[in-house]
Amino acid sequence: MKKSERTINIVIEIALHIVSLVVIVPLLVVVLGAFKSPAEAIRYDLALPSKWYFSNFTEVIAKGNVLLAFKNSLIVTVSVVVVTTLCSALCSFIIARRNDSFSRFLNTFFSLGLIVPWSVVPTVVLLKTIGLQNTQAGLIFVLIATNISMSAMIITNFINTIPKDLDEAAALDGCGPLVMYFSVIFPLLKPVISTNVVITGMSAFNELQAPLYLLSSSKLTTLPLTVHNFKGRYFSEWNLIFANLMIVAIPMIILYLSCQRYVVSGMTTGAVKG
Repeated sequence: MKKSERTINIVIEIALHIVSLVVIVPLLVVVLGAFKSPAEAIRYDLALPSKWYFSNFTEVIAKGNVLLAFKNSLIVTVSVVVVTTLCSALCSFIIARRNDSFSRFLNTFFSLGLIVPWSVVPTVVLLKTIGLQNTQAGLIFVLIATNISMSAMIITNFINTIPKDLDEAAALDGCGPLVMYFSVIFPLLKPVISTNVVITGMSAFNELQAPLYLLSSSKLTTLPLTVHNFKGRYFSEWNLIFANLMIVAIPMIILYLSCQRYVVSGMTTGAVKG
């Protein structure tokens, strides 16, 4: 390796380490602040707590009604992930395998979903018209609509890497379209399905804007809203806010760790055609 190339690599490595601090430092402030007293947490520093206050978490759970919010978030997230993954996987197979006007329309339709953001006022009016305003079902439908375009794009790119010879071989063996899809194609989608579960799950679980505008009942509040409400009521007790943020983050960390070996392969395999 030439001296100039080695110098450039060192500079890039140093720059990447500096950029990583932008993520690591705030994260450490939150983690350490969750175990501090209110006076120490408000300093926003990296100093260790003089005394570890594990009671911050129990106080957050008691005051913030976190258990009910977690239950609501779990119901919403699981519903969104299951419906979005199943529907996008079926649509993606049509888009990837057919070359007709309908498949091209589907591709364009889902592509527009990546560009056009959802609007609050028309969505609220629509939900009110069909009787789903301030309901979990209404929130679930909105989150499915906002996530299905990305899911369809990821799964379509992955299906494009699967040889069409498998479809033809299954057809010669007498398999119908549904049997062929669920017996031959769908098992091969495990990496990209896992990737989609993580991406869609994180998006639905961490969504703040949709529940904030679409839900007005405290019985339907989701976990991210507990942070929003907690900051409004206990704005000076940052130790409790930091503890609440950690509670919100833990489920998605567990989900990612359980599927991490599939996430990278699912994203990179569908990035180019085989």
